[in-house]
Amino acid sequence: MTGRRRGRAAKLAADKIVASVPQPRMRVPTYDLASPDQLDLIHDMSMQILEEAGIAFYDEESLSILREHGASVGDDSIVRFDRNLIESYVARTPAQWEHTARNPDKSVIIGGDHVVFAPVVGPPFVHDIERGRRESTYEDLINFIKLTNSTPYLHSQGSEIVVPGDIPFHERALDITYAHIKYGDMPIMGHYQLGITAEDSLALATVAFGQSTMDNNHMLLAVINVSSPRRLDDRMLGTLKTYARSNQALVITPFILAGAMGPAAVLGTVAQANAEALATIAFAQMVRAGTPCIYGPFLAVVDLQSGSPVFGASESTMAQFLVAQMARRYQLPFRAAGTYASSKVPDMQAGFESVLSMLPSLMVRPNYVLHAAGWLENGLTTSYEKFTLDCELLGVFIRFLEGVSWAEEEWAMDAILTEVQPGGHHLGTTHTMGRFRNAFHRTPLFDSDSYETWMAAGGEDSARRAQRAWKKAVHDYEEPPLPAGTEEAMLDWMAQRRPAIDPADFQ
Repeated sequence: MTGRRRGRAAKLAADKIVASVPQPRMRVPTYDLASPDQLDLIHDMSMQILEEAGIAFYDEESLSILREHGASVGDDSIVRFDRNLIESYVARTPAQWEHTARNPDKSVIIGGDHVVFAPVVGPPFVHDIERGRRESTYEDLINFIKLTNSTPYLHSQGSEIVVPGDIPFHERALDITYAHIKYGDMPIMGHYQLGITAEDSLALATVAFGQSTMDNNHMLLAVINVSSPRRLDDRMLGTLKTYARSNQALVITPFILAGAMGPAAVLGTVAQANAEALATIAFAQMVRAGTPCIYGPFLAVVDLQSGSPVFGASESTMAQFLVAQMARRYQLPFRAAGTYASSKVPDMQAGFESVLSMLPSLMVRPNYVLHAAGWLENGLTTSYEKFTLDCELLGVFIRFLEGVSWAEEEWAMDAILTEVQPGGHHLGTTHTMGRFRNAFHRTPLFDSDSYETWMAAGGEDSARRAQRAWKKAVHDYEEPPLPAGTEEAMLDWMAQRRPAIDPADFQ
């Protein structure tokens, strides 16, 4: 690569690493797949599931709470709900609220026409094109926190962008929460594997932010996974109760692969997912009225020949359209699908799958898009290069969400009427010259040069360009400063907490 081309590439990479853009808002129409009568039918089917089949709650305290609030609790831990009971408690859920960040300027609104993009959460493996696939580490987690804060197109740091396999499970809540607070200043998630890990995450956040801040703001967000079909275990219920009682927020996520954890039919899967989500949201309101909840079923299909998950399928797209409409029907914020991919490397398949998963999400007015960057291998792997390319893709989508500006300068009538003659061009007009840097959204990592220019620059594919970009971003990253004494207070609390942890409590 010539010095000139290296300089241009470096400038393009540097241009990409900027402060967060304003939180996106939906300025384009929302697509509805079902009529109001059809939505009522889905609701009725979900109510039938809750009234007749019920949901299993495997936690004694939770069963007591449900019984006290009017649910029918059987000896087998199956809870059945009257539809009026469900509707009355779901109605107590806020339609819109703020997820508060360490840096107040980066706080985001959840609900309405506001959109949040958050990175992948949960993969135990990491991949880059230099070292391949391997078990992820704490260093990888820190790197991805830095990358999340380096792109303008993500608005939340998430939680376990990768699972740090070099840290014992019973200590991860401490180190993960510490890393998110120390290395970034965007909204974060709390740890949510167990009630006890939620308590550790919550306690450390309280040390960092203060009790008053935690009491009066939604600083942490936790995913509550329903063990579909129709089951909530003591781990998730413990996590839900811990965060709800502390005024923190929840993403309620029935995880259903149609054909396995749900029926091999779109409507039956949607009815089941809706029933599971509503029962869990209602329970959260019983624990603490006004608990912020995001309605967020995770719906995909299973390949009935191989048993493997399939992402980007037509059926899962239709299911997402329907559950999004149900969320709007109940006036609940909606969590949508991210850049899901089954591919094992950041190749063409990964790109196709990601677009096929993400584009429908943008058509249904999402409020929170989890797994928006980095997802690979059915969620088992976070890819450095795909993370970087996904962020580039998010930039394109965010520009699309802004819609068309109808300002006077968008017509360019002076150029059309007076400057450009028949057969001429607009390249040198006053209008073009005044906006040539920002007239159209730029994608620095997507090459659009001629073949000859591309070859002269080294002939790199998108993964190689992404590798250079993410390495530069990690190398150049500057930590947002913490208030004086905050880091020391967190480290002191962690030093006291670690010896008191009994690994047996985490079985």
